[in-house]
Parts: sequence; structure tokens; C-alpha cells
Amino acid sequence: MRYWKNGKNWIHSLFIAFLLLGSVQAADLAQFQAERSDEGVLLSAQVRFDMSNVIEDTLSKGIPLFFVMDGQVVRERWYWIDKKVCGSERRVRLAFQPLMRRWRLSVATGSFDSTLGLTLSRNFESLGEALSSLKRVARWNICDTSALGELDSGSRYRVDFRFRLDVNELPRPFQIGAIGQTDWDITAFTSQPLR
Repeated sequence: MRYWKNGKNWIHSLFIAFLLLGSVQAADLAQFQAERSDEGVLLSAQVRFDMSNVIEDTLSKGIPLFFVMDGQVVRERWYWIDKKVCGSERRVRLAFQPLMRRWRLSVATGSFDSTLGLTLSRNFESLGEALSSLKRVARWNICDTSALGELDSGSRYRVDFRFRLDVNELPRPFQIGAIGQTDWDITAFTSQPLR
């Protein structure tokens, strides 16, 4: 209690709290929509973020970046933790090809290292075009109709969407340098009731 009575310590703690809150989220969602259809739950989103000079410099050296998109349908429960009904994850790889002077965006339903899953790739002339495609999610089916049949009409459901830069996929020296650096923090999260 004595710690908070001292005005200097209180102001110092408040300043640190604002710094931490400001560095938690370097991205946000300009648009988010989740709808139930005959195909399942379709998610559309527009992510907004700016890349720091450190990230652009890393990309220009030919080191790829990996982004993870995670969409889940969750049943809300008052008596216990919420239960995940179904969901899907996408991994996106953004890389610069120095010899061709092009940007390559690859989207995978599984890991890039395994042979399981589907990977689609597309080339772009500029980083701006590649980022525009990366930031846009259109009608992504995160939950098919077979899982939707299990939804209870008396329960409340929500859709959670998370977008983040996966620094664990960076080469080891970059991982060490990225810890605690706000330049590498690209994260967005939202939640919306499913109708």
C-alpha cells in the first residue's frame, strides 16, 4: 500500500502500464464479418497494420515471414471455460525473391514443412500488392456444415479471429533479437457473436 501512496512510484507504474498497453497490439481489424451459410461459417476480414523498417529490411534480404490466421467457433459457457466447437488455421508465407525481384505469397492449410495440406502461391510485383493480398481474408470457411449440425439452439456461440506474425519461424538470431521488440509485434484479435 505504501508503494501507491508515493506519487513518484505511482506515476512511474502508470507510465510503464501505458507503454505495455501500447506495444501489445500493432495491428487492428478495419472490417470483420462472420456469417453462417450452407457451406459452413464464412469469415471475411480486413487487417490493418504497418510494417516497421526492421521487418522490411529483413524481407529484402530474402528471409521469409510467416503469418498465422486462426478462426474458431466457440460455445460460451457460464459454468466453465468456453468450448471450442470447430475452427481452422491458415499459415501465410511472405518472401522476396531477389533474382526475380518479385514477392511471393504462399497460403497453406497445414505446416509448410509437411506434405499434408494444401499450399497455394502467387507472385506480386511490389511489396504493397503482396501486403494488400495478405491483409484481406475473403469468405474463408472456418467450420463446415457437419460441425455446425452439433450447435445447440439454446446456447450462445461466438467467432474468434486472430492474426499474428509468427516470430518462432524466423531464423534463430532474428528470434533472439525480436523478443520484446515492438517492431516485430503484429497481432490482431477480435470476437463476434455468431448469428
